[in-house]
Amino acid sequence: MTDPVLDLSKPIGTEIRKTTCYMCACRCGIDVHMKDGPDGKKVAAYIEGNRDHPLNKGVLCAKGSAGIMQHNAPSRLRAPMKRTGPRGSGKYEEITWDEALDLATSWLKPLRETAPEKLAFFTGRDQSQSFTSLWAQGFGTPNYAAHGGFCSVNMAAAGIYTMGGAFWEFGQPDWDHTKLFLLFGVAEDHDSNPIKMGIGKLKGRGARIVGVNPIRTGYNAVADDWFGVTPGNDGLLILSLIHCLMTAGQIDTDYLARFTNAAVLVNQDPKSPDYGLFIRDDELRPQVIDRRTGKLAPWNGTGVEPSLTGTWRNAGFTHRSVFHLMADRYTDPVHAPENVADRVGIPASRIRQLAADMADVAFNQPVILDQPWTDFRGKKHDQMIGRPVSVHAMRGISAHSNGFQTCRALHTLQIILGAVETPGGMRFKPPYPKPATAHPKPHCKVVPGQPLNGPHLGYPQGPEDLCLTDAGDPARIDKAFTWENPMSAHGLMHMVISNAHAGDPYKIDTLFMYMANMSWNSSMNTRGVIDMLTDQTEDGDYVIPRIIYSDAYASEMVAYADLILPDTTYLERHDCISLLDRPICEADAVADAIRWPVVEPDRDVRAFQSVLCDLGARLDLPGFVNADGSAKYADYADYITHHLRRPGIGPLAGWRIGDNGLQGGRGEPNDNQLNEYIANGGFWTSHIPAEAAYYKPFNRAYQDWAVTMGLYDAPQPYIFQLYVEPMRRFQLAAEGHGLRQPPDHLRGQIKVTMDPLPIWYPPFEDGHIDPAEYDVHALTQRPMAMYHSWGGQNAWLRQIHGHNPLYVPTKIWTKHGFKDGDWARVTSAHGSITVPVALQESLNENTVWTWNAIGKRKGAWALDKDAPEATKGFLLNHLIHELLPPKGDGLRWSNSDPITGQAAWFDLRVKIEKSGAPQESQPILPPIASPLPQAPRSLRWKVGKA
Repeated sequence: MTDPVLDLSKPIGTEIRKTTCYMCACRCGIDVHMKDGPDGKKVAAYIEGNRDHPLNKGVLCAKGSAGIMQHNAPSRLRAPMKRTGPRGSGKYEEITWDEALDLATSWLKPLRETAPEKLAFFTGRDQSQSFTSLWAQGFGTPNYAAHGGFCSVNMAAAGIYTMGGAFWEFGQPDWDHTKLFLLFGVAEDHDSNPIKMGIGKLKGRGARIVGVNPIRTGYNAVADDWFGVTPGNDGLLILSLIHCLMTAGQIDTDYLARFTNAAVLVNQDPKSPDYGLFIRDDELRPQVIDRRTGKLAPWNGTGVEPSLTGTWRNAGFTHRSVFHLMADRYTDPVHAPENVADRVGIPASRIRQLAADMADVAFNQPVILDQPWTDFRGKKHDQMIGRPVSVHAMRGISAHSNGFQTCRALHTLQIILGAVETPGGMRFKPPYPKPATAHPKPHCKVVPGQPLNGPHLGYPQGPEDLCLTDAGDPARIDKAFTWENPMSAHGLMHMVISNAHAGDPYKIDTLFMYMANMSWNSSMNTRGVIDMLTDQTEDGDYVIPRIIYSDAYASEMVAYADLILPDTTYLERHDCISLLDRPICEADAVADAIRWPVVEPDRDVRAFQSVLCDLGARLDLPGFVNADGSAKYADYADYITHHLRRPGIGPLAGWRIGDNGLQGGRGEPNDNQLNEYIANGGFWTSHIPAEAAYYKPFNRAYQDWAVTMGLYDAPQPYIFQLYVEPMRRFQLAAEGHGLRQPPDHLRGQIKVTMDPLPIWYPPFEDGHIDPAEYDVHALTQRPMAMYHSWGGQNAWLRQIHGHNPLYVPTKIWTKHGFKDGDWARVTSAHGSITVPVALQESLNENTVWTWNAIGKRKGAWALDKDAPEATKGFLLNHLIHELLPPKGDGLRWSNSDPITGQAAWFDLRVKIEKSGAPQESQPILPPIASPLPQAPRSLRWKVGKA
């Protein structure tokens, strides 16, 4: 009777403006509650989830809710700035936008007219890569990429080459039907709201969840079972599971025969220049043996019934199917659990039990939907039969030098169970699936004053697609698409500064970066990168002559720029979450979304994409000027509305103009399109027909629907590529075949690593250091409460993660006699750090780890000089190098996957010892002067009286 009466429905503000979150890459829908500010303008007062949004359905995490503080952060840049002191000094003067853009144009225009490759344009975690790549292509430089090369290109490329899509933005588990869910290497930062919602569904239905990760936190902490695998050995574990399933005959042979290239015949003549490639007909179609006739037939022939065990005898050689090669490899006892258990760190009995559990769920508990469908060969099916084992994986298995093959092995495990694009398994999200052959190939032809001859990034199909000069040298500054990493679909952002500084393969003039904190937490070899950015020639010029940088906040990287172009916050600009980029689709629907300026900036800042529109016009870039030389787009909103990528296809698929009015998918530009999105809550969606919901790569109904939506221009059914033929083409070159040959020092590496069937090999760092001396694996993991380093300035999030200890397992804790409050010195082959430690029992016994992006440099982000992030926070980046330790051959070996070039962050090995307790985490770098005024000690953001 004494409880107060609370009005739980009291309005928070006077208006709700719906847009899209930007606090991670999830892109959830949000409601921004507005109030009248003191000057009469609307201001943001509170953020919550949009319950009508198809992605998060109202769920919002701590990051998303705290976005209000991100928008109001004291570290926001305020105006364009030009450096007036040495790099790193923090000495700048504010200038006007006209001055800033005139200066940038004066630097860039001569490059475009004489040597476009002297511009290196690389972007961080922006979500408009189709736009930024178009700008770079128009400029004519080959040197463009985004952050995928140091994030998850192994995952993306392995999925595209193997099955036309991977996890995260390409696909998702069938949450409604899955009975066994496995997570491999998944931290809490990516896709967090959909995964949490999905796990909630699984828990509610009693489905089983298994976590495979050296670290048991977050999702793994709520899993029913946990496999604390030794880092870098996930692939060995996966191949052992494949061994168990294949030797037990627990595989979906019908699925393999119909929907994969397991039945395709492989040339077995070792003297043939096509040895290891597919047997093809005169129309170059891969051949199978048709079970109906026992004769050769094209894989996609009408009515063809491929035989898994088919062989073809010709000219004295018996050519065998991919399935034969798989059986030879994966039934070999070398993959038996008993032979991998010690290295994997998991008992053989547990490996065998997990394989048995997967087989039981897949084949004894199928999901059967009474939904007719027709496959691409014309065969009609009365039901959709699913194997309800689903998988999700992310950076934990990807960020190793063997990560590409590990990801491919995981896809192979899914496929042999028949658990991809079937009920209960993994499902693709439009616009995927798209096989590698449906994507562009990389381009690098430079002609002064002209655009590049095609898209920068893509999926090579053989040596002829590498980005090499006529002399055989790398055409790109990051050496992407070269013999060092032939299939580097996302580029190598982590190598740009190092290569530019070394002049290898050539010097550049201007480094242009957006939202890439390369002088701190986004770089390997942090101290070394700082030195590279500030290094000078004997003449006193900087080795990297000019640096243009755009960011919304005073990050560590800002201090090293010569020209700063201040970006807006995500509540102050237009953004396009496009089908051309990183859409918000779900497996049952195609969808895209926008951000729009729910508030106006109170500073002299501009959205980076709009700045590029302006610069593109000033530089006379194709696609950014009209025939009369005038600017084609007033700003990014104008570009979003009116740009056409190809006939009828623009950045947004909703509310386009068709023959009968507004329509989704294909259509002409609509001047009112953005307003239509705003009125609909900031998103557009269209559901997939029931008969097209599963078997998307092989389903005629899906292929036809995808054409109407503009996802394809024509139906393009395909089969999964368990055997990736392009990899064999690179191997053949290393064996001496073909006109384009690798350098001799790379032949052995290509022969071993570019195997067309998934393999495992030890992480490269293990061969460059003494594993007995550096006997501990060291990892970083992003917390759910933070995504980018910008989260560290947020008052709410700082209470969750204000500093970070090094988490140590019981075995190492006991060995060194650690106690609460102790510190440790951690040493790698590259450097050392001294940091606080904490005990974690749910951890692989030979692994230490910490949260990423917590540690900050003094002077950055408008934080106080004694902020805990700068005194007790730290980075493992100081222990990692972009190059592997020298091995005496005089060569620079990148610390990357040799197939894709992904940064091998998680190969790091260290040794650990107890240390005295210093005043602050070591190393201590000198503070950098902030170009911003001192932040106030306290902030008051409450708006209005209520």
